[in-house]
Amino acid sequence: MFSYSGAYRKYAVLTPGFVLLECFLDILIPFLMARMIDVGIARRDVDYIVRTGGLMILCAAASMIFGTIAARFAVVGSSGFAMTLRRLVFEKVQDFSFRNTEKFGTASLVTRLTTDISFVQQMYQMVIRLFVRAPLIILFATAMAVRINRTLSVLFALLIPILFASMVLIIRTAHPRFIRLLEKIDALNANVQENLIGIRVIKAFVRERHEKEKFAATVEEVRSAQVLAEKVAILGMPLLTFMMNASIVAILWFGGRLIVGGAMKPGELFSFLTYSQQIAISLMLLSMVMVMYVISQASVKRILDVIDEPLTMSDAEADGSLRVADGSIEFRNVNFSYSGNPDNLTLKNINLRIESGEKIGIIGGTGSGKSTFVQLIPRLYDVLSGEVLVGGRDVRSYRFKELRDSVAIVLQKNVLFSGTIESNLRWGNPDATREEIETACKVAQAHDFITRFPDGYQTDLGQGGVNVSGGQKQRISIARTLLKNPKIMILDDSTSAIDTATEAKFRQAFRENYAKMTNLIIAQRVSSVMNADRILVLDEGEIAAFGTHDELMAGCDIYRETYESQRKGVRNE
Repeated sequence: MFSYSGAYRKYAVLTPGFVLLECFLDILIPFLMARMIDVGIARRDVDYIVRTGGLMILCAAASMIFGTIAARFAVVGSSGFAMTLRRLVFEKVQDFSFRNTEKFGTASLVTRLTTDISFVQQMYQMVIRLFVRAPLIILFATAMAVRINRTLSVLFALLIPILFASMVLIIRTAHPRFIRLLEKIDALNANVQENLIGIRVIKAFVRERHEKEKFAATVEEVRSAQVLAEKVAILGMPLLTFMMNASIVAILWFGGRLIVGGAMKPGELFSFLTYSQQIAISLMLLSMVMVMYVISQASVKRILDVIDEPLTMSDAEADGSLRVADGSIEFRNVNFSYSGNPDNLTLKNINLRIESGEKIGIIGGTGSGKSTFVQLIPRLYDVLSGEVLVGGRDVRSYRFKELRDSVAIVLQKNVLFSGTIESNLRWGNPDATREEIETACKVAQAHDFITRFPDGYQTDLGQGGVNVSGGQKQRISIARTLLKNPKIMILDDSTSAIDTATEAKFRQAFRENYAKMTNLIIAQRVSSVMNADRILVLDEGEIAAFGTHDELMAGCDIYRETYESQRKGVRNE
């Protein structure tokens, strides 16, 4: 993943350079100490001891400086790497179609952007510093140990293959367990997200106890998976500690006998023991890196799954100079399936044409395909077969920005973002004047309730618009869309939380101010669409009828029955 370092790649190159200098000086200090003992102290040469001691102090100071620089560069480099990687993943997610997003799930994407990248960041920092330092120390210290005494060096030569085999066994066992741990963390995030979003429903149904028990079970699953994963990984450190202590005992035993026999000097034994400890500590560091590698390997795969995910929709081959000419819409032999299975169609053989500036009502039962129908127009999904044309051209021939700026959709469940009412409205047009904002809000019947707030348009909405009602949220969303001044505006049951009187005022104001805009209105109430130019009736993904209110009353049983049942309900009330 080094290629994702971006502008911070230089730190990944500089860090090992300073680590190399630090290691060289750390290796030099025990050698100087041995000379001080075997030459200076043995000969009682105070000047030699002072000179050697001063050189050791300089080496230690320089080693500290180089180590500090290396540590700083490692932190800066790894932080920059994580930032670049998060931006890359987030930008890829922004390019996802709904189908791509549904494949991973929201909670899993959150985990990959946070926990997984944090694991990889730690590994990256270890690689450019510890993974360089530990092998260098092992290499240099082994060379110095062999130079001092080859017989004692055989002890470490026997330890290395044992440690290597142990690390391989730990990695092979721990890797699948960490995969399962990350999957459990995904489930935990999904549980938290679902609870926070649905907190009002939970309280309304007094289900707090149930959710607490459910969350406790999820947390216990994470804990169990974490213990199972780390149970193997933590074996590395005690194993290394045991071997290090055993080697120290063996070195002191055999080295002491060599000193007594005159084959080795005290200073040489001291420096050999120091080098052996440096090797052992470096092996322990390597084991830590290997454990982190196990964790990050699973995270790397999950991150690359997002980065390498092929987009189900793209505008790369679209004509960037093409503009939407008008608000006309045409469906030609359109079939659509969410699963991509032609035997399980949501929309079947849709053929119709809507002229620019027409006001079209859309009704139908639950699951009839109303929302699916309108979501094909701004190309939120691609058709399975056939064509959807806007402004006389296939929607696939436009760049996403051009098409979606010209085709605006207001969903029933719209999302408002943290910030003020005005900042949310400016999503529709960042450069809108105050007059344009107020005009759009007046048409959407939002201006009056906004001005009643103490802070007016500067009222803070809170996360998700928690400070306004459902009807107020819908009206703000409509005003936000009007500010885009699109050629086609789709209202996907987006007035369901608005009373009929306010809805009627909105319809009237919309006709007066946006007469040339094509308007598609999905509604459950016939009264919301009966005055439209034409009304589309969908039934089980097919067009049941398409015409004016009078034509449908005369020739469409579904429409007539719906109208009469609603009128009867009004009279009974």
